[in-house]
Amino acid sequence: MTDRVAVTGATGFIGRHLVAALACRDVDVRAIHRSKIFDVSELTDLCRGAGIVVHLAAVVSAIHDREYAAINVDGTRAVAAAAQAAGARLIHISSLAAAGPAPASAPRSEDDPPRPMTAYGRSKLESERAVAAVARLRWTILRPGLVYGPGDRAMLPLFRFARAGLLPLAGRPTAAYTVIHVSDVVRAIEAAIDRDTDGETLFVGHSQPVTAREMLEGVRAAVGRRAAIVPIPPAIARVAAAIGDLAGAMRGRPLPLNRRRWAEMTAEGFVCRVDRLRDRLGIVAQIDLREGLAQTAEWYRKKGWL
Repeated sequence: MTDRVAVTGATGFIGRHLVAALACRDVDVRAIHRSKIFDVSELTDLCRGAGIVVHLAAVVSAIHDREYAAINVDGTRAVAAAAQAAGARLIHISSLAAAGPAPASAPRSEDDPPRPMTAYGRSKLESERAVAAVARLRWTILRPGLVYGPGDRAMLPLFRFARAGLLPLAGRPTAAYTVIHVSDVVRAIEAAIDRDTDGETLFVGHSQPVTAREMLEGVRAAVGRRAAIVPIPPAIARVAAAIGDLAGAMRGRPLPLNRRRWAEMTAEGFVCRVDRLRDRLGIVAQIDLREGLAQTAEWYRKKGWL
């Protein structure tokens, strides 16, 4: 383990967990705010002395496609250039979305041609290409699936729906997803810090895919309420997604259901293989869905979010 690690996006969902884990190992963490990721000269100074740069800063949901390009592509290009100039190895956190959809019957491998279906996925794929294009940079790319756990705001609405006694099921109920608890993501990042897997791209996820219905059933069990799971007709969901786009534009921030999200929900699934993660980094996800959702619900309760 290097003595100093620079982390972009250190105050984000995954970043907070990573910083806490590194602190427990007496690693000096240099947190880099997202606003700093565009100036290569300033970034180089911030990265200097760090053996590793972990790049987490990203936009996951946005109103306009240009926001994805600005942060996820241009920001990553600057971070990669700064890491190379500072003599640091880069661990870039990308996403399964960069690879594109795949069903549980034919999970994606890292060697499959990427086919991202959303603006977010395309921006993450371009971010990976930006990293690989920097000469003499040592890098590892991690592609987590759906990340959840304590501190996650994206899944909070589902828990609140369950508490209210009604869980809407939109999209394909049988679509499967590779998910992973945030603590297992952190373990993967720590392993990438410890092992120099230069030039490798690795999916990060639990080996057991989860269907949309199984996810809702897990949330319901974690909340401890007898919430009804109600399928939403596709026509109604499409209208709601269109309204979500309009309302999000008016409010200046995307809503949980919009047309981009609807496209993902109607896909056949987002499932990947994780054997390379095991073989290269020695990581096998430890927290299953039931345990992970229970931890998440308890954290929400303690924070007064649920």
